[in-house]
Amino acid sequence: MQVTLVYDNTVWQEGLQPDWGFACLVQVGDRSILFDTGAQSSILLHNLKKLDLDPRAIPEVFISHRHWDHIGGLPGLLKLNPAVKVYLPYSVPAPPGASQVVKIQDPYQFQEDIFSTGELQNNEQSLVVRTAGGLAVICGCSHPGVGTILKAALRIGKVTALIGGFHGFQEFDLLRDLNLVCPCHCTQYIPDIMQRYPETAVSGGAGKVLVIE
Repeated sequence: MQVTLVYDNTVWQEGLQPDWGFACLVQVGDRSILFDTGAQSSILLHNLKKLDLDPRAIPEVFISHRHWDHIGGLPGLLKLNPAVKVYLPYSVPAPPGASQVVKIQDPYQFQEDIFSTGELQNNEQSLVVRTAGGLAVICGCSHPGVGTILKAALRIGKVTALIGGFHGFQEFDLLRDLNLVCPCHCTQYIPDIMQRYPETAVSGGAGKVLVIE
């Protein structure tokens, strides 16, 4: 499994543009899913180009929740790739121009090793991928709470990696048994997480590539 951060508040790779928002490309075997789309189409498409990722070749988009900084880049992507399949939380209206939309309310299985937590607290869904070492969870802003998201993922198996935005999360002990933590975007206490877990916490930023086995 490989996760490439495409859109984040900071940049890891020179030449990419930072902006308030989040998106990452999740590659599992021969399947590629764009998780969220950031705030602006222009920045999303610029960063994809710089990363040699063709937006026309992205078959699926997974939207965590309806906030502008996660769904704002979708219209531009749909103009280039109207055939992309869009997975939305049940409460999010279908975007104009989308030809394939799947609304997700309850826990959902895409294939053997890829899942959605379902829409938690009528607000947000997270992506869960089963790897050889455990589950990797990717979250947008963690509005339902990191604890709630991890509890939902635990129904599938043991969580070993957590990537994404955690907002004001401070229950740092919940990260104790994870092998990888990558706090991005809206996470307020990144320095605290990095200091507390120096061996497992890694910095984010657009262009960062995480390989999870």
